[in-house]
Amino acid sequence: MNFALRIPDYYKDEIMSLKGDVSINQFIINALAEKISALRTEAYLQERASRGSRQHALSILDKVPDVPPEDHDRIE
Repeated sequence: MNFALRIPDYYKDEIMSLKGDVSINQFIINALAEKISALRTEAYLQERASRGSRQHALSILDKVPDVPPEDHDRIE
């Protein structure tokens, strides 16, 4: 599939400075893949969240023992 794509100069300049050793085409394909992945992840997380409940989450947290953190987990 081919698309004619008009890229404003300010985006083209940014792409040129960020693309490294890959072609502009590959850079844009990678950017599209990242965006699609982000949107699908957001939709997945929203769907999962819709199946949960605050009460259920709090009931799970209530089972966590109330103890001080181990030395390697402390924030100083």
